[in-house]
Formats: sequence, C-alpha cells, structure tokens
Amino acid sequence: MPHPALTPLAARDMAARDMAARANRPDYARWAARARATGGCAQPIHLRGRVDYRDPLTGELLHRYSTLHEPGGVLRVACKTRRASRCPACAEVYRADTYQLVRAGLVGGKGVPDSVTQHPAAFVTLTAPSFGPVHARREKAGTAQPCHPRRNATPCPHGRVLSCATRHSTDDHKLGEPLCPDCYDTTGSVLFNALAPELWRRFTLALRRRVAKTGGLLVRELRDVLTVSFAKVAEYQRRGVVHFHAVIRFDGPDGPTSPPPAWATHEVLADAVDQAASAVTVSTPAAACLPSRSLAWGSQVDVRPITTTGELTDQAVAGYIAKYATKAAECVGTLDRRLRATDELTDLPVTGHARRLIAECLRLGALPELADLRLSEWAHMLGFRGHFSTKSRRYSTTLGTLRAARIEHNQREHHITTGRLPFDDEDQVLVIADWRYLGQGLTPGEAILTAALTGKPLPPLGPTALKGASV
Repeated sequence: MPHPALTPLAARDMAARDMAARANRPDYARWAARARATGGCAQPIHLRGRVDYRDPLTGELLHRYSTLHEPGGVLRVACKTRRASRCPACAEVYRADTYQLVRAGLVGGKGVPDSVTQHPAAFVTLTAPSFGPVHARREKAGTAQPCHPRRNATPCPHGRVLSCATRHSTDDHKLGEPLCPDCYDTTGSVLFNALAPELWRRFTLALRRRVAKTGGLLVRELRDVLTVSFAKVAEYQRRGVVHFHAVIRFDGPDGPTSPPPAWATHEVLADAVDQAASAVTVSTPAAACLPSRSLAWGSQVDVRPITTTGELTDQAVAGYIAKYATKAAECVGTLDRRLRATDELTDLPVTGHARRLIAECLRLGALPELADLRLSEWAHMLGFRGHFSTKSRRYSTTLGTLRAARIEHNQREHHITTGRLPFDDEDQVLVIADWRYLGQGLTPGEAILTAALTGKPLPPLGPTALKGASV
C-alpha cells in the first residue's frame, strides 16, 4: 500500500524514478541476472562478505568469491519464505515442493516405489467445533442460499437477532464474522487453535489403537505388521479457527516399500478415523478466572478414499494440500507477522473479528497458568503455533531432500552462482565463509523491474520495501 503521506500519483512517480535510476546504472545487467537467479524473490536477503576455497593441506587459495563485484557490493539471495502474502515467488517454490512430496506418497517417485498406489489411502478433514454462529456462504445445487434464515428468531442477550437472510458472495467481507460478536466464544476459539496440535497428536495415537484393535493386535504389536503414514496441512476457516486436511495411508512394517496386511482396507481406515476423531479430547489449563474446559474435533469429519482416477485423484489431493501450505492466518483478516511492542491494537489493519481474537490471545497470554501456550507470542496467528504442514517419517521424501536436489542441479547448470565452484566430489576443499546480514527487500522501482524480468506477481509497494539495510 502507498505511504499515507503520498498520493497514489506521487507514489507512482517515485517508483518510476527509482526504476529508471536502477535501469540506467552500469551494473544493471548483473543486477538483472541476480533478480532472475533469485526466481523473482520479492524480499531478497542482502548479504556482504566473501567465500574462500583453500587446499586443506597447503592452505593455498584456490578461489575467492567476494560481494565487492556485485551491484552495490551486496549479494541478494532468495528469502525462501513459504508465505504467499510475503513473497509469491518463493512461496510458489515451497508449494511445488509440497506438491511433489505429497504426490510421491500416493503414486511413487522421489524414492517411494510405484507399488504404493496399491496401499489404502484416504483424504481426511478434521474440523473445529462451533463457537457461535457466523456469516457463511451456503450453496444448494450451485445456488447461494440465505446465510442464517430464522423466521422466529429472538434477540440474544445482547439485543441482536441471530438471523441473516443475505445470500453472501464468495468475497463478502462479512464471511466468518459472528452474528453477535459478544456471544461468540472467543476464548474457546483461541484455546482450540493453541491446543489443535496436541489434539492431532492424540488423534493419531487413538487411530493406531483402533487399527490395532480391528486387527486383533496389541498396540505394541501393530508396528510389526502395519505402519500408519500421513501428511497433513492446517487451514484457517473464515471464522479464524484451524482445521486439518490429511492424507492417511496404510503401509507394511517397512513403510511404503512393503504392503499392509490384507485386513487393512479402506473400510478399516475410515472406521478408525471416525472412531478416533470422536474419542479424543484435550483439556485446557485451569486458571483462577478461567475454569478448565474440554475441547474436541467438530462433528464434520470427512473421510474419502484416494484413487488414481475419478474425482479425488492423487493430483487433486496433492494440489489441494500444497495450496494451503503457503497460506496462514492472514487470509482470514489478521497479520502475517508477529505483534510488535509499538503496535496499537486499535490501529492494526485487521478485521473486527480478528482484532477481538488477538485481544483475547493477549488477555489469556497474560495469565501465568496459560504461559506454556504462548498465546501472546502467537496472537497474530490467533493462538495457533503449530507447523502448517507436517508428515510422518515414512510417508515419502522430505523437503530438505528436494531442496538439496535442486541446489545440486543449479550447481551443475550454472557452476558459479553464489560463489561455489564445481569441484569434483573426490576433491578435498576447505571452505571458509564470512557473511554479514545487511537488510532485506526491494525498493518500489526494483520490485517493478523484478516482476517484469521474471514474470512474477508484483508485491505490495510502499515508499521503500527495504528493511534493515545499511547500504
């Protein structure tokens, strides 16, 4: 967004002058090459330093890379964030990696055998319970229906009629907002977010217990014949609570390389999910002014088998999970950064509902009994502090393995990009690096040029997007 002190026309003029100044510099060609090398990163990290490659026996200098020859004397490297709201280019790389990771666990590849397609697998959705009626878009046969039509609705204790006959559009800003903000259980909402990771952990334990019981085994005996593998992602609903989408798969004792026993079918998997989801609960810590309460999954539990053909294919599931791996709470009207000590709650650019949830996180976070939940630190995430995408160890490959393969490929293709030399594997080279962080981001003109050079989306512009730079 343009700086408040600048008119849109003045902001455009500033960006145009900045763009022209960058394009007319003698080092523009090298700057443009680095912009392409970072994949169009919207907030590249600025480093200054050097890398020495020496013979470990003699100490002879074999090669030296220094940022002195880079534009401005700094090396710009991609930020590699997963958040699409911060950097669409780097988030797209993360999304693609997650897609490959999830799909490999369904059809093979990346070290997973193709026979994994014969293993029972299901796409599971676990939702949060209701904390009060909210505005929602309801459809029937593709036609929008009234939100909460209640002909004889009586006012709530706060004098509001909990009824809404509006047929909300998909981009209606009211979606997710409570019909009565004072009736909505904000305490339960943020506590559920905070304890959702623990609820998921207990769900996986209960799932294994149910599968073992179905097979006539003890839990400790289950691992000798069957492994439950999964990959999951958290998604924020418009009302500000998380729910989980997961791929759950039955394997043999050695993981995807071995088949599960014949009795481990799709029906057994669906039954175990239903039973585990309805059985597990988690209790909130008790405080002087806040009694303990029990939280559980919502009543909407969806379990659908994944097939190689049909509506719910491996590609559809992998794409769905990968899409949400790059999103966070900012898609429901809150911040994509932590709260700062200088932030005023009333001035935050968030929705009214998100502001109330943030305020509740700060209130509960001040209670000593709830200190372990770290609600104040994760107020911008409305209480949720878990990882957005996780997987079991044997599900498939890892993001680290995919990144390492990409780095190796880039080294082979480009040889020297960030100071590395294509030394043979048998060569023993001592690498001594000295780096200093200078800042992060792009000026408005640089952002426009980067988008034009790489074809990536243009990020939001301000008078300057460069943060913390000393150059």
